[in-house]
Amino acid sequence: MSAPLPTAVRPIDFHELVDRHYTALFRFALSLAKNGSDAADLTQQTFYLWAAKGHQLRDLAKVKSWLFTTLYREYLSTYRHATKFPHVELDDVSHEMPSVAPSIFNEIDGHTVVGALAAVDEVFRAPLSLFYLEELSYLEIADVLAIPIGTVMSRLSRGKAQLRQLLLDARAGADGKIIPLRADGKGAA
Repeated sequence: MSAPLPTAVRPIDFHELVDRHYTALFRFALSLAKNGSDAADLTQQTFYLWAAKGHQLRDLAKVKSWLFTTLYREYLSTYRHATKFPHVELDDVSHEMPSVAPSIFNEIDGHTVVGALAAVDEVFRAPLSLFYLEELSYLEIADVLAIPIGTVMSRLSRGKAQLRQLLLDARAGADGKIIPLRADGKGAA
C-alpha cells in the first residue's frame, strides 16, 4: 500500500478545507468587519470563490494564504462599495431631497421637456438623451461617447440638475400665460 500524497500534491477535499480554515477565516473577517453577520458573509464568499476558482491554484501549500488574501480583497471590495453607495434611510435624508413636487413633472408636456433638453449644455445633453430617450446603460453610454463611466455618471447628474432647473423655470414662466380649457375643450370665454 502506498503512502498518502503530501498536501501540496494531493487534491484538497472542499469539506476538509472548510473544516480546517473556517474558524480562522471567520475570526479574521470579524476583525475586519466588526459585525458577525458581515463576517459570516465574507467567509462564505471566500469559500464560494474557492469553489469557483480554487482549481487555478498551482501550489496547494498556499491554500491558506490564498483564502486569507481573497477574504481581505472581498472585504476591501465590499467596504469600497459601501463607502460609495452608503445605505441610508429615506426619512434620515428627506431634507436633502429636491423640493420639486413630482406632480409638477406630470403636468409638463413633452414639448416642454424636449425644448428644455435642447437648452441643456451639449456636454450634458448627449448622455441625457442616450440615457432617457435611447434607454442605454451607463456602460453603453461610455462606449458610445468614448468616455469613462465615471464621467458618464457625473455628466448625467449635472445634466439632470440643469434639466430640472430649466423645467422649473419653464413652469414658473408658463403659469400666467396658459389659458385653461373649459370642459368642452374650447378656450376660456
